[in-house]
Amino acid sequence: MNNIDAYALTQATYSGPLTFARRPFDRELAAADVAVVGVPFDMGTTYRPGARFGPRAVREQSAFVGQYPWGHWPWEFNLWEETRVVDWGDAPNTVFWQGYPDRMVDEVRGSVAEIHGAGVSVLALGGDHMVAYPLLAAAAAHHGPLSLVHFDAHSDTWDMGDDLNHGTMFRLAAAEGLVAPERSIQVGMRTPNPDACGFRVVDADELLDRPLADTVVEIRDRVGGHPVYVSFDVDFLDPAYVPGTGTPVVGGPSPREARKLLRGLAGLDVVAADVVEVAPHLDPTATTAITAATIAMDLLHLLALARRPG
Repeated sequence: MNNIDAYALTQATYSGPLTFARRPFDRELAAADVAVVGVPFDMGTTYRPGARFGPRAVREQSAFVGQYPWGHWPWEFNLWEETRVVDWGDAPNTVFWQGYPDRMVDEVRGSVAEIHGAGVSVLALGGDHMVAYPLLAAAAAHHGPLSLVHFDAHSDTWDMGDDLNHGTMFRLAAAEGLVAPERSIQVGMRTPNPDACGFRVVDADELLDRPLADTVVEIRDRVGGHPVYVSFDVDFLDPAYVPGTGTPVVGGPSPREARKLLRGLAGLDVVAADVVEVAPHLDPTATTAITAATIAMDLLHLLALARRPG
């Protein structure tokens, strides 16, 4: 058992430093495999704000969700034993972002590109979904055009010209070659958008009216062996489970169904991922943040598995 786990066992889950799952804070990355990065930004939202407080809320609940040094149910390997996960903190200069989204894009792209350049995988905590745009750019700069696996109630491919917000970034990412739509897939959509931009879209009815295993097979076939970016908007889930989000849409899956889908992606070459759109002030029970922290733990397992030799 390492020192951080020994410390965690002696502290209540509501005390101690505010890092993801009590992993060490580290910006040197010399011995890191995966870095957790917060992007506390919500100036890209088009409805209810508050996701700038998401990274802090998810970190807070991760001390509870990730408290067991012997593993994370129901994964069958111990993430902490084989993967060095660090909390890199939040992307810098956030005080200057509000009202200047272009500054956020430049700062996040530059900072996270350096993390990828160090050979470290990235799990990002949003923030509204617009933060995926610079995160994708940073990952693509190192890995080339990515296969996007996108879980959401919205396709985020709206045609608004050059406008960048949390409803346009995947259209722009496709147009700029950051992602390859022909080997990408969007799952859970339940808002109309006439232009899929070449992405395969599995809407909520198709997802939930057939076995989950069918969607897993389709995702795996679609992305193949290419580097994968997994983007998880918590409004993919039905708002009965995650009320603390900016643009909730009824008719989505449960957290159990979402976690089964994610476990089905084990072995894909997942090089980066995000969990976004947690607006904690809209959910005084903290259920949304607890769920997001659980999903984040699942994504860490996918990132860890992708790094295994062979």
